[in-house]
Amino acid sequence: MNPRSANKPASPPTNLRQLEFGDNSLLPALFGSHNSHLAQIEQKLEVVLNSRGNAVSVAGTPEAQDAVETVLGGLYARLKKGDAIEAADVDGALRLAISGGNSGAQISAEEFAVKTRKRQITPRSPQQAAYLQAIDQNDLVFGLGPAGTGKTYLAVAKAVEGLLKGEIDRLILSRPAVEAGEQLGFLPGDMREKIDPYLRPLYDALHDMLPANQVAKKMENGEIEIAPLAFMRGRTLADAFVILDEAQNTTAVQMKMFLTRLGNNARMVITGDLSQVDLPSGVRSGLRDAVEILEKVKGVSFVHFSEADVVRHKLVARIVRAYATQDDGGSRYSKARSDGD
Repeated sequence: MNPRSANKPASPPTNLRQLEFGDNSLLPALFGSHNSHLAQIEQKLEVVLNSRGNAVSVAGTPEAQDAVETVLGGLYARLKKGDAIEAADVDGALRLAISGGNSGAQISAEEFAVKTRKRQITPRSPQQAAYLQAIDQNDLVFGLGPAGTGKTYLAVAKAVEGLLKGEIDRLILSRPAVEAGEQLGFLPGDMREKIDPYLRPLYDALHDMLPANQVAKKMENGEIEIAPLAFMRGRTLADAFVILDEAQNTTAVQMKMFLTRLGNNARMVITGDLSQVDLPSGVRSGLRDAVEILEKVKGVSFVHFSEADVVRHKLVARIVRAYATQDDGGSRYSKARSDGD
């Protein structure tokens, strides 16, 4: 069956390479429903694929054939280990293969894989791989860029992995409780119930990586702590993996306070998007201050994401790009944001 897109002109198959896979039972998952994964690869790499039995023939340039072999080989290896494969995994493997082809060095998602109780998490873009590597190599990492690039999710995954391996004693997740049009005082319940909605994305990430009963147990015994930024004042955070999410909504004083909590055998990851500041007009973002002040400090790493790294619905990347273009043009939206930070 040839899954080639109907609106792509056929290329004469002058160069053919045959790829064979030993376990036929894995091929439906590898190829995708109605060969959808093969069609995805064809469209991205401009090749022609034909599957027959346990083999796939690849027509295209030698470079494109190398990329197809890397993508399908990596996905097949994951299936052999029992991992599930979906369209987003194929997209991630394609991004890494294309980046490797452009740089001359293949990037393996497996090399940067993060293992948690519920799943194995692999980078889906070269910048995500660089981010995971930076977290391994530095005690303080800033993940900067738009929503949907995996900044917080990957940081939580690395923290959970470190906790499970016994590399750290505690995982501490924090967010500034800055109102984005809502009023805390009008929310129902006690203070914890008022604050919890601001921390919900962190809970969601944890439950994606650990069974619910383990999340509850680790929170009860203090191995996992989720708290607003204000609760960090006066503490020294040692033997811990500390994550500050939505850091663009910190003030300069709050950011300095948080950074100076770092204790012995601790690592800290700070994530934020400087295009989404919800501070009152005229209040400068502490994240912007930190980026400017710490840029050349040894041991601090900055990883910048862009719309090219968005791994949510493909429309999200287009939305981010459209807003960025509008901001660069000096729109009222851009001016309002710049006034605040």
